[in-house]
Amino acid sequence: MIIDDLKAQNLILFEVISGSRSFGLATATSDTDIKGVFYLPKDKFYGLDYIAQISNATNDIVYYELGRFVELLLKNNPNILEVLASAPDCILYQHPIMQQLTLDLFLSKQTKQTFAHYAMSQIKKAKGLNKKINNPVEVKRKTVLDFCYIIQGQHTYPLINWLSENRLEQHLCGLVNVPHSKDLYALFYDASGDCGYHGIIQHDDSTELCLSSVKKGTPVSAYLSFNRDGFSSHCRDYKAYWQWVAKRNEQRYHSNINNGNDFDAKNMMHTIRLLQVAYEIMSKGTITNKRANRNELLAIKNGQLSYAEIMHMAESLFIEIETASLTSTLPEQPDSDKVLRILVNMRKSLYG
Repeated sequence: MIIDDLKAQNLILFEVISGSRSFGLATATSDTDIKGVFYLPKDKFYGLDYIAQISNATNDIVYYELGRFVELLLKNNPNILEVLASAPDCILYQHPIMQQLTLDLFLSKQTKQTFAHYAMSQIKKAKGLNKKINNPVEVKRKTVLDFCYIIQGQHTYPLINWLSENRLEQHLCGLVNVPHSKDLYALFYDASGDCGYHGIIQHDDSTELCLSSVKKGTPVSAYLSFNRDGFSSHCRDYKAYWQWVAKRNEQRYHSNINNGNDFDAKNMMHTIRLLQVAYEIMSKGTITNKRANRNELLAIKNGQLSYAEIMHMAESLFIEIETASLTSTLPEQPDSDKVLRILVNMRKSLYG
């Protein structure tokens, strides 16, 4: 099924404007996001073709099947709770049956975790972006050779430098494990190439050292240590960095750079907004999507606050949320039995 099927078969129960426009934070370049709820035709619901979610190609229009919508509400999913809490001017369509799903059925102290957890993930993203911008990774990945060292007395010396200064070729080297030692090798050198040593690595993309058969009694040229953990960490960082480069929103990235930000300012704005909503839930037991502090939040988005200032704001909000939760009258979790009875009755009404 696609979105057109939902509309043609009158399966949509709820449709709202979501995202920045619903929060009162839209600007001239903001997209219009749509979220909604649909129900499956009876044969699909009772058959083997259950569909939990339908969206368009860009994922800015998303509809959740009624059961999935309720499931996420019971888990206090922030995005879904905000859909249910939509202001009247953001509701494009509401089937009368949806009036049975009210916000008070779902708000619970779970929101302290779900909202805060998501906010923490955004802070982690911001820290990750901060690290990536300030520590760019070269296009060419380092090789195993860059993490090998020659042992000289009580010190180590980079293998690449040692080879260069001694005018030696890595492919003429032979390595043999040193017994009972982790990543420590005896290095032998054959300038003639007659011994058939396999070299230290086969090619630049190698992730392991090569071992060779060495004739007994051959003198050791040096001892080599391989920093395996350092190489593995570099490979992870390299992969993460270039995946980020490939997937990043270039317009937003350059906007952050042009504003002098080494973090994703838009994500940080939504982090603070989420924490403020979490405090509102804990202290007042409700959700107000449209934020009264639009100017403050847009100042964060526009890069007018430093990373340190935003972190201080987030930490203060975390403390306020924790304090408010101590006296909150919200239940620990929603009454799932009551909600499921309502859901079953809604299904019965929809299917006749």
